[in-house]
Amino acid sequence: MKLEGIHHISAITGDARGNVEFYTGVLGLRMVKRTVNQDEPSMYHLFYGDEHGSPGMDLTFFEYPGAARGIAGAGMVHRIVWRVASRESLEFWEERLAAHGVRAELSGGSLLFADPEGLEHEFVCVSVEDTPLRAQAPEIPAEHALQGFEGVRAYSTAPVRSERLLGEAMGFTRRQGEHWEVRGESRGSFYAYDPAPPEINRTQGAGTVHHVAFAAVMDDLDEWRTRVAGAGARPTPVIDRFYFKSVYFLEPSGVLFEIATIGPGFAVDEDAAHLGEGLSLPPALEPLRENLQETLTPLPYPPAWRAAMAESE
Repeated sequence: MKLEGIHHISAITGDARGNVEFYTGVLGLRMVKRTVNQDEPSMYHLFYGDEHGSPGMDLTFFEYPGAARGIAGAGMVHRIVWRVASRESLEFWEERLAAHGVRAELSGGSLLFADPEGLEHEFVCVSVEDTPLRAQAPEIPAEHALQGFEGVRAYSTAPVRSERLLGEAMGFTRRQGEHWEVRGESRGSFYAYDPAPPEINRTQGAGTVHHVAFAAVMDDLDEWRTRVAGAGARPTPVIDRFYFKSVYFLEPSGVLFEIATIGPGFAVDEDAAHLGEGLSLPPALEPLRENLQETLTPLPYPPAWRAAMAESE
């Protein structure tokens, strides 16, 4: 029984419109699901990824309108690391980001920058056997498109506390120092710790990561729950999120983990050609549709080119 790398990463935004414009318009991701926070349904939950909404490239945002910027500190993921194909891809992204007013630092095989709300990203060129996960966007050549998550970096004051859970219970492999790999039969990614800045008081808010989810086979979820509980974590019951099932728990360094199933997937209630174009609601929230459509912020999606592409398919 193995986890198939990162399933999704969930962060916070205070500006849904600006978030859509950056992640679809600048980074060229596809919005694969426009839904609401199932625990606070008056707020958006936006999912971006490849053309199919594949686990391994789903970046999601809870919108808290007008939320102040957060500050990543101990017990929080502070950087999302993405795969690209080559040094030329890094140079393409450095130029593209600059053209959109985003300062990026290119060093060796890495490009480091932050989104408009301060969420830190790193693009790295790596060579792995995992199938590249790509979205289509007319301004981004396929050879330079993002290819999925490489991993995340988190802050910790005492990462040794997490070793038993990561290594024994969750099957992570230590590669070097506090750099761990989680790899299954088809995909993998890394989870790494950096020393927490001692002067920073962490604050959850816009531009911070809420949690990181790792991918599991549907039939294994109950066993994963039992396993992490045996290592001292306190997992939630299995929660049905309609598009996947999951359990949540804090790992000992303080980062909120989720184990989420591969499937049913985002096409369970939408045509695959029209993912993310309208508001999707799990059946239990469907009675709220009329009110939500009147109160949620209108979003600049889909762009005309994607709408035309979908109509032609």
